[in-house]
Amino acid sequence: MSVTVEQVNEALKAIVDPNTQKDLVASREVRNVRVEGGEVAVDVELGYPARSQIEPIRRQVVAALRALPGVTNVSANVYQKIVAHSVQRGVKTLPGVKNIIAVASGKGGVGKSTTAVNLALALAAEGASVGMLDADIYGPSQPTMLGITGRPESRDGKTLEPMEGHGIQASSIGFMIDLDTPMVWRGPMVTQALEQLLRDTNWRDLDYLVIDMPPGTGDIHLTLAQKIPVTGAVIVTTPQDIALIDARKGLKMFEKVGVPILGIVENMAIHVCSNCGHAEHIFGQGGGERMAKEYDIEYLGGLPLDIRIREQADSGKPTVVADPDSEVAAIYRQIARRVAVKIAEKARDMSLKIPSIVVQNT
Repeated sequence: MSVTVEQVNEALKAIVDPNTQKDLVASREVRNVRVEGGEVAVDVELGYPARSQIEPIRRQVVAALRALPGVTNVSANVYQKIVAHSVQRGVKTLPGVKNIIAVASGKGGVGKSTTAVNLALALAAEGASVGMLDADIYGPSQPTMLGITGRPESRDGKTLEPMEGHGIQASSIGFMIDLDTPMVWRGPMVTQALEQLLRDTNWRDLDYLVIDMPPGTGDIHLTLAQKIPVTGAVIVTTPQDIALIDARKGLKMFEKVGVPILGIVENMAIHVCSNCGHAEHIFGQGGGERMAKEYDIEYLGGLPLDIRIREQADSGKPTVVADPDSEVAAIYRQIARRVAVKIAEKARDMSLKIPSIVVQNT
């Protein structure tokens, strides 16, 4: 007796994708089931960067289908396909960029830039094409963190080619000024400069563009949130009450302009003494998790107060590339995977599929 397509689908319902927490059928990852006698072939499409996940999921699929009575051979093709997802209404998508992730904090000094760069590097490590826009005009730090020096090239005199560091495309005002040059600009100039950096950089087919937002929630942030096609925002905080107060303001700002909050990352959650191993919550405990519950959003993860995170970022090799097998790098990768999964669960952007209608006199 040969196996049926229905039996194949039932078997696949028993496999839960550990990243989406849904079975392969419910999450609509199963594609193109083919049955010929005892031979079964199936495609599984993952909507998030999944380089390290593809083989484990493929093995599960093969094992589940081989266990069906009458199956003699199984072919399982598991692959990732990252598409563009919807953004806030009235904002046009950016050429060459599928999804934009804003990394923000209401307060400076909470590790937002370090989180942004490690998030970008973790997405790239999982097989995505990633870019980084350093939106902190007054204090650009991504050139240092990505270990990039020199000036960007302009082939047409109007647009800029992105610089590259650790496989990531990057654009920053820091590439065009000296390290000790202060940016004494008013708000409108800063907003215009950021829009130019974003739109006049020749981004090359990015799955994700991570924007390292400046601290605060002023006019600049509101303007950017209204003009940049943001797929979702990540809020970075520390457990400290003072930081959480400002983080709430950042969260509310994005909510007001229709940008979904993908989740909260808590930095400096705990400090473990490198000499004696004593663990201490220097900046308080559980603040990020409480905020996530209060606003019914996901707590993406917490990072320790670890001197290596700072040293690696300052050296131009952030943790994800400097020590990829470390516990801290694993936390960044898990955060990145959850961010990508939450984006994949959003409605797809259909604007590029709608044909433009041109009326001509003939």
